[in-house]
Amino acid sequence: MSKLSYYEKRDLLNMQRIGNYLSTLPEYCYDFFTGIENNTSSLTRVNYAMDLCVFFDYLEKYVFRKPKIQITLDDLNQIQSRNIENFLSYLSFYQNDENKMIKNTEKGKARKLASIRSFFKYLFNHDLIKANVASKVETPKLHNKEIIRLEQDEVERMLDAVQSPTTFTERQKHYNKNTQERDNAIVTLFLGTGIRISELVGLNVEDFDFSQNAFKVTRKGGNQTILYFSREVAEALQEWLRKRETLKLNEDENAMFVSLQNKRICVRAVENLVKKFAKEGSPLKKISPHKLRSTFGTNLYRETKDIYIVADVLGHKDVNTTRKHYAAISEDMRKSVANVVKIHNDD
Repeated sequence: MSKLSYYEKRDLLNMQRIGNYLSTLPEYCYDFFTGIENNTSSLTRVNYAMDLCVFFDYLEKYVFRKPKIQITLDDLNQIQSRNIENFLSYLSFYQNDENKMIKNTEKGKARKLASIRSFFKYLFNHDLIKANVASKVETPKLHNKEIIRLEQDEVERMLDAVQSPTTFTERQKHYNKNTQERDNAIVTLFLGTGIRISELVGLNVEDFDFSQNAFKVTRKGGNQTILYFSREVAEALQEWLRKRETLKLNEDENAMFVSLQNKRICVRAVENLVKKFAKEGSPLKKISPHKLRSTFGTNLYRETKDIYIVADVLGHKDVNTTRKHYAAISEDMRKSVANVVKIHNDD
């Protein structure tokens, strides 16, 4: 039996999570997830399952007052659009099964409404309910947030921090010496290619071709793309590979980036290392791997002035997703005109 790839393992874990969620929901929910399986990723279905559990929890407590697994299709036929609107209001602050207070932003509400709409649309199209009341509920208005990314001097300070951190404890500095080449390669790859954190974690050594300075990345949805990197990125990666060769890895461990336990590095570990080095480079900004992706996107747009190139390199299916990178240019313009208006006359 062949070894499962990183993405196959991830899908298997997601399917198990979906099964756990579905075990608490009515049986017709299984039909919905079977129906959308061929058109959605496993991660999308996990999010749908989480959102439906929250929705059915609400129906259990405030609408039907009976266990959610006993809520029937006839019950769903009694739901009106105002029930879903009340649910969106409930999402602002609510208490989960672990008595933890949960807060949803407008973005979180919009995602849950999208899940409910998809669910009701499926039931209606398959003649399981009489009306699709979810389609009548308006999506919460989303306010555009100003994009957060690193300036060039902040990027340099962050990379300097990987080599010689100044705010780390002695224990952290000792730990950093063991991971310095790896961490520098990870941060440099983010800044030099704009790949997603899930894409980086899933990379294997054989995905890289240094004769072409190219690598194969598995995008959202499973499609594979060839991307290219600069000489700076190549040097950082090769330095890490030389260090990687000295590690006592299992013969079948092909992950490009590994943890101190010599296993494929996890998403949480990458998030933590980016956070700690970014804090030295820019202490006032909350920088995540996605913000490094935004940094690359805005820099690429500055150089190319071509939003379609940026969309293609970042792997955006819709160019409108990419337009947020205009924010960087807008901010540059605001800075440039800061001294244009004079308060005092120089005469």
